[in-house]
Amino acid sequence: MPDDQELRTRIRAFLDDHDPATTPRAEFLSARFDAGLAVVHYPAGHGGLGLRRSLQAAAEAEFSRAGAPVLDPHRNVIGLGMAAPTILAFGTQEQKTRWLKPLWTAEEIWCQLFSEPGAGSDLAGLATRAVRDGEDWVVTGQKVWTSIAHQARWGLLLARTDPDLPKHAGLCYFVVDMHAPGVQVRPLRQLTGEAEFNEVFLTDVRVPDANRLGAAGEGWRVAQTTLMNERVWIGSARAVPREEGAIGYAAAAWRQHPERRTHELHQRLLRLWADAEVARLAADRLRQLLAAGEPGPEGSAAKLTFARLNQEISGWEIDFAGSDGLRYDDWTMRRAGSSDYTRGPGFRYLRSRGNSIEGGTSEIMRNIIAERVLGLPPEPRADTGVAWKDLPR
Repeated sequence: MPDDQELRTRIRAFLDDHDPATTPRAEFLSARFDAGLAVVHYPAGHGGLGLRRSLQAAAEAEFSRAGAPVLDPHRNVIGLGMAAPTILAFGTQEQKTRWLKPLWTAEEIWCQLFSEPGAGSDLAGLATRAVRDGEDWVVTGQKVWTSIAHQARWGLLLARTDPDLPKHAGLCYFVVDMHAPGVQVRPLRQLTGEAEFNEVFLTDVRVPDANRLGAAGEGWRVAQTTLMNERVWIGSARAVPREEGAIGYAAAAWRQHPERRTHELHQRLLRLWADAEVARLAADRLRQLLAAGEPGPEGSAAKLTFARLNQEISGWEIDFAGSDGLRYDDWTMRRAGSSDYTRGPGFRYLRSRGNSIEGGTSEIMRNIIAERVLGLPPEPRADTGVAWKDLPR
């Protein structure tokens, strides 16, 4: 298996044949994927070389040094962070060939059709139905809080196929074409004025059985892979330098406005800065653990920490701004692909309220940590072994 130096030699040979200065961006990215240099731990023939995850940093450094086109992970955050790992784990060779390349190049955007008005934290209680009809499934139901559904070509769909089984057992996992007849996307305007979330109505949408990921009835097992990767992606997916992100905005404000400084605000900032640095280092460690296999419950801890810190740091920013912290005058409704945190402390404060809900509520994260990390007994449940159709709703 090639080591770091062999990988760099391979990349340099690729760059000799594909000069970043003269090769069009789309052509360069397409060729990089075909050469197995997109994500080096992906399988050979599907954008990678089957190498260790840890070698990806070396690959990115080599491409960056050559001035190669940069892939923006936020443009297709659900595709890269959630869809790709699930397709790699459960997809057929045909599915990997069809979806992974346009996903990585962001030619096709992905969204996640999981949560419903009556099934958020209790996701397994979802009611969206999928009924087999020949080689297709006919899907009817409603999903909510679907980020970037208005831009997406494909959606990761969890639907109920057998209401006579307990709620975790009667589920299937599909990839649905967001342009298919019967799919309707409506924006949900947020506290910030933006509309990066949507509600999605599915009315007799036909989904080919060829678009099913995993075996029939094993949708919950497939969904767990998506959810674990989602929490890791939110909490620690990207390596960041010291004092970047939320704490970077706070530290910059402290340096730029000495007239606002107080002892109490200074002590709070020091504590938050230390907490952010611990979280950053812990995230680095988590990425090292991921290099050895699938994400585990550690991702829940990273996600929980991310939400708490974002909210506390943005609250500090508001307090530090004094009376100016009460201002928020940009209520423009934007169909955002992802939140623009450069819009100011007011935006960051309001947007961070959602961090403890999206990707699994903080309460659910604490339950996962308690049961799977600390070994505490699970909460009592009255729905074990009961058919979904017999559960009160």
